[in-house]
Amino acid sequence: MSVIRCLLVSLLALSSVLHAETRWIDTQPKGGKEWTSRQTRTLKGIDVEPVAADALTRFGGLADGKRDGTGFFRVEKINDRWWLIDPDGGRFIFSGVGSVKPHDDYGSKEPFQRLFGSNERWADKTLESFRSLGFNGCGGFSDDNVLRASSKPMPYTVTLHLMSGFGRKLNLTHQASGHTGFAHDCLPVFHPDFEKYCMTQCAERLGDMKQDPWLVGVFSDNELPVAKDMLDRMLALDDSKRGFANMKAGAEAFMRGKGKINDDLRREFVEHVYETYFRITTKAIRAALPHHLCLGSRFHGPAVNNAAAWRAAGRWCDAISINYYNVWTPNKEHLDNWLKWSGKPILITEFYAKGADSGMGNTSGAGWLVKTQADRGAFYQNFTLALMESKTCVGWHWFKYMDNDPSNPNTDPSNRDSNKGMFNARYEPYTPLLDAMRELNTRVYPLIEHFDTTRR
Repeated sequence: MSVIRCLLVSLLALSSVLHAETRWIDTQPKGGKEWTSRQTRTLKGIDVEPVAADALTRFGGLADGKRDGTGFFRVEKINDRWWLIDPDGGRFIFSGVGSVKPHDDYGSKEPFQRLFGSNERWADKTLESFRSLGFNGCGGFSDDNVLRASSKPMPYTVTLHLMSGFGRKLNLTHQASGHTGFAHDCLPVFHPDFEKYCMTQCAERLGDMKQDPWLVGVFSDNELPVAKDMLDRMLALDDSKRGFANMKAGAEAFMRGKGKINDDLRREFVEHVYETYFRITTKAIRAALPHHLCLGSRFHGPAVNNAAAWRAAGRWCDAISINYYNVWTPNKEHLDNWLKWSGKPILITEFYAKGADSGMGNTSGAGWLVKTQADRGAFYQNFTLALMESKTCVGWHWFKYMDNDPSNPNTDPSNRDSNKGMFNARYEPYTPLLDAMRELNTRVYPLIEHFDTTRR
């Protein structure tokens, strides 16, 4: 084949990626007022077929081209792409759903009883619906005890809240929007009781999962603070107050012999804090679960550009999780930097868009606001297509399974009236969203092959 013909073939192959249908979707960011149209890529124009069920392992990985199966999930880099490897050796991309749990209170109580009648029946029917949509597992904040008991389980994760639980014990926390807030955005990692607390919690919470092949791995916490000036904050603490003395002493020990505070020392201290945190929590998790994955503390906004936190996580985690908001399309520079800083693959553990046609107020929540459920589906395809192209992302979890009932006063402030769910509070599906999810999820593996082939 001539050089010119080779070039033409390459350009035609590349055009099949670049000329996937692009739509313009009207959006509002969190707290925004004006609608702005954003370029949105969908599957239309990319000609790949769905994967047949018999082409998958029982865990949802690719049955073809198996790697070494260890009986547990692990990560592996094959050529220049990162993968999860399922317990049977299948290459696995974790297309999951977060906050999967039965809702049987307030407005959800009557439909729950009518549709399911028990947690066991709810789990079986819900996981079956996920399979029909091409999802292959459950993400953070899910009811793992109920899901594990299903007659046909799916891969799942566990969220432990080690630091937030310990901080609560010291009376250093408060309810923030979407996560636990800490006094002065400081973490009590230097407290002498933190390591023992983690060991005890992991032994109690994880002990009976030691041989469970369906458990992908563990999130140690959710959205911990990553303040750039954490060093200044800890040094300024009143060490006469309970819980503050150890933090201030840890910061003073770090500064000993270093002179005046500067930005280099601030970055070094953030890395020191997170190095301490991940060392303690990972050792505790591995003591209980020596074969399962450590998936990090679910970083969020402030950590996006904080190389120090990623470096620390990379030394201890198998894959690093982040709740990724404020971008319509995943930023290639972000994804490249996270891999460069950590050396580990990425798992996106929260993203979503809310529909203005849902009948909900949508005044809370970090995700984008769009006009229709079909627009939510287009956002899902646009977001995940970019993740598949990156080669560093081993999966994503839509947040979340079901809308909260706005009349429920016990929900997190970020969830009060937001259309985040795939189903509303009466278990009714948002069909246009689910159709778009199914279209993409059932084609993940051929899409990855398509992208890898056309970009060689």
